[in-house]
Amino acid sequence: MVSEYLKQNTAEYHDAAEKLFNSEKIFNKTFTLEDYKKIIGTNYLMLLHSEDQIFNSLSDKFSEKLQLDNRKKLPLIEKDLASLALENQNVSHELEFANENEALGAMYVIEGSTLGGNVIAKQLSKTEGFDNVTFNFFGCYQENTGPMWKNFKEVLDTEVTEENYDEVLSGAKKLYTFLLNVN
Repeated sequence: MVSEYLKQNTAEYHDAAEKLFNSEKIFNKTFTLEDYKKIIGTNYLMLLHSEDQIFNSLSDKFSEKLQLDNRKKLPLIEKDLASLALENQNVSHELEFANENEALGAMYVIEGSTLGGNVIAKQLSKTEGFDNVTFNFFGCYQENTGPMWKNFKEVLDTEVTEENYDEVLSGAKKLYTFLLNVN
């Protein structure tokens, strides 16, 4: 199953992202609004540079099975930017996905961020200083977070054949590398 393959082979990237964003501070309630602005700003740049490319690289089959219209996150994170008084930016890096499989790998990173983001939103909403923060991006699926992740993994595992695993992994690594080096 490609979802397990991705999980195993991107674990070091996932751990590096958690370290970059000081994730441990979220759970010990020392995460600050400045920390939150950093995580939102970086995720915004990731989405700005990848979401349209990913969606445009996927065939109609994936568009339908993944309900892509319900997975657009750039407009949501732009609302978070506005509420935090952060500025929108322009695309400044070339980030390209060679094919549909790479796009699916990149999408794995973004969809995974919403899974963790749901936990982040719940935790921060109970943290002092976050009373007026809107969690549009991290709370994007609300109570549907689990089902949306499950649907994504099922489509990946059903549609991606083993000979394409490395291409999917390549896309995931490209986006993780961008995320970790964007600042």
